Amino acid sequence: MAIIPTLKCSNMARSLAFYTGVLDFELRGAWPDQSDPSFAELARDGDLLFLSSHSGDGVFGTAVVVVVDEIDALFETFRARGLDPSHKPDSPVHQGPLHQTWGTREFYADDPDGNTLRFTQA
Repeated sequence: MAIIPTLKCSNMARSLAFYTGVLDFELRGAWPDQSDPSFAELARDGDLLFLSSHSGDGVFGTAVVVVVDEIDALFETFRARGLDPSHKPDSPVHQGPLHQTWGTREFYADDPDGNTLRFTQA
């Protein structure tokens, strides 16, 4: 069984630029194309993530956990590619990886539509 999250986006081309250019996802396809409304399939380390700009497909502000290794290096890579956490200056977990009381090390990255990817390392 596979469970694949679908994130709502308002501008597919902008979202794809962020996910592929900053967060290192691979575009597997967009249907009918990258104009709106459309649907896209992304992959990262063998796992899938869907984006949709169709009405009725999800809500803005969804959170998805992405389990990773080497979280500190990954954060620095994303920052070098343009990840800008300045819109959440009061959120330490957006500013860089930190240890959580539940035993993980995490940082959060918000996409252009306010969906949050919670990068987590055990």
